[in-house]
Amino acid sequence: MTTKENIGFFFKPESIALIGASPNPEKLSYTILENLLNMGFQGKIYPINPGYQEIRGLKCYPNPGEIEDRIDIAIFAVPASIVLEILDGPVENIKGAIIISSGFREIGPEGKEMETRLKEILDKKGIRAMGPNCLGIYDTVSNVDTFFIKSDKVERPARGGVSVLTQSGSFAAMIMDELANEGAGVARVVSYGNKVDVDESDCIEFLTDDEATKAIALYIESVGNGRKFLAAASRCVQKKPVVALKVGRKEPGARAASSHTGAVSGRYEAYEAAFRKAGIIEVESYEELKDACKVLNRYSLAEGKRVLIITDGGGIGISIADACEEAGLRVPEIPDEAVKRLKEKLPVFASVKNPIDLTGSVRDEHYIYALQEAFREGYDLAIVSLLWGPPLLTPKIAEKIRDFADSCGKPILICSPGGKFSREMASALTATGMPVFFTPDSAVRAAKVLCGGIK
Repeated sequence: MTTKENIGFFFKPESIALIGASPNPEKLSYTILENLLNMGFQGKIYPINPGYQEIRGLKCYPNPGEIEDRIDIAIFAVPASIVLEILDGPVENIKGAIIISSGFREIGPEGKEMETRLKEILDKKGIRAMGPNCLGIYDTVSNVDTFFIKSDKVERPARGGVSVLTQSGSFAAMIMDELANEGAGVARVVSYGNKVDVDESDCIEFLTDDEATKAIALYIESVGNGRKFLAAASRCVQKKPVVALKVGRKEPGARAASSHTGAVSGRYEAYEAAFRKAGIIEVESYEELKDACKVLNRYSLAEGKRVLIITDGGGIGISIADACEEAGLRVPEIPDEAVKRLKEKLPVFASVKNPIDLTGSVRDEHYIYALQEAFREGYDLAIVSLLWGPPLLTPKIAEKIRDFADSCGKPILICSPGGKFSREMASALTATGMPVFFTPDSAVRAAKVLCGGIK
């Protein structure tokens, strides 16, 4: 058995081979090559297919053994049986494999036997592998995109600070598309499928010391090696937040996970205890994980759970306050001395409590006055609700709040519900790097994450 090395080369490859490359737009490999080229990957790309001399102006090779260079990543987009045949041949120059191909453990006993054989071959040859039955890597740091989904169908996020780890390829595509649409970025996204070799623990170990990753979001169907996972996650949370969504918590979901990636979910209570022991922030839904990605792109965890709420509409302020209390956050009153100072600066009809209601007479600067005065009183973060009806409120508020957030060093979350105009204004805010949430509940979910999930 050859000793296997760590997986860092997957995230800084100098060469990629595409096994099963094709000029046929109906083939998955066509889209993979297109995405690699569009991403601007700076390393060497080697199409491999004995049926072609060249594809997209790149010399095409009959098999990996014909390539003289080391291959950091070999992407397999061929039937399962061909994957085994090629890996069992002369592939000494391959360091890592991303096996897109399905037809392994997830299809039943026959596929499970093939996957066992695949693992034996990988172990014998010392090749690290992601998959099978996966999308692989979308990486804004090294400009790698091995997904077989076109970018006009699933939008690619720009560069950000959160890395996403998931067994599910469809989940990876879904969250990438939504984050991109809402102006949030990612560092790296890894879809590792059946995890015949590389699993979430391997990825966490790499991302712990990865300077491009500020936080990690996990979508978990199952964990194979609990001790390895606990050790990796426990070390990671000492450096950066780790947020996890465990799916398959109930019997129908566990059944679906088994047929999806062959995952054996195990008892949810064991995962819950493991997350708590490791210091992982557990979320309960896809929406909550997405909110976590958005807010952790911008902010580190808050020092406490005292929330300041500022709005220009009383009703939404009450909704946010209620949601905060239900989430375990605190919404303490503003001290009398601060109230006196605020009343001198805010509109005459403003309600200077917590929430602070600036009313329809609000101007841009009133939000900043309220933040400045209230933050002196020990609040740990603020939720600022912007309703765009007041006539004196302008789009310039976006940069003013951003500048204040940069200077104060505390998280400020924007809640901006509404339709077309509100979404346009939200784009102005996200363009400054501020996370924007479109409902009180989503803003509070994000605040809860920043407060460590409050268990």
